[in-house]
Amino acid sequence: MILDSLKSAPIYFNLNSRFKEAFDFIEKNDLEGMEPGTYLLDGENLYMTIAEFDGKQPESAKLEAHRKYIDIQLVLQGQETMGWSTIENCKNESDPYNSEKDIVFFTEKPTAYVSVHPKEFVVFFPEDGHAPGISNNRIKKVVVKVLVETSIRTK
Repeated sequence: MILDSLKSAPIYFNLNSRFKEAFDFIEKNDLEGMEPGTYLLDGENLYMTIAEFDGKQPESAKLEAHRKYIDIQLVLQGQETMGWSTIENCKNESDPYNSEKDIVFFTEKPTAYVSVHPKEFVVFFPEDGHAPGISNNRIKKVVVKVLVETSIRTK
């Protein structure tokens, strides 16, 4: 997991060949003015979803993980808390892995929490269980889905 501000994004471009394209799109577009929905940047290799929703309480946030995609989650409006746990600690699936949606949910609780503000982002890799959407306010955010490159793919 990575937590940082947008101004530091170039530090992470070498982690995945698609990170530069993802962060360039974020920098060059008015994401706050875009409507909620899914936007293809490079087909299934790189796409993003803009969502706007009311936050939930920590006990309602389920740990989830992905196998095929890395998440870059950027808060646009509001403040969001995200739970985290290494996937090694996630042993009990509450819902089995859905390959079509690339998601699995777990019954375990996060072992750590981070607070994310506008212009800050979190990167969750397949090794990271995460519980997003925790807040007492309304959140607008973007989640960029970056296909994991074969050389670092897990499971």
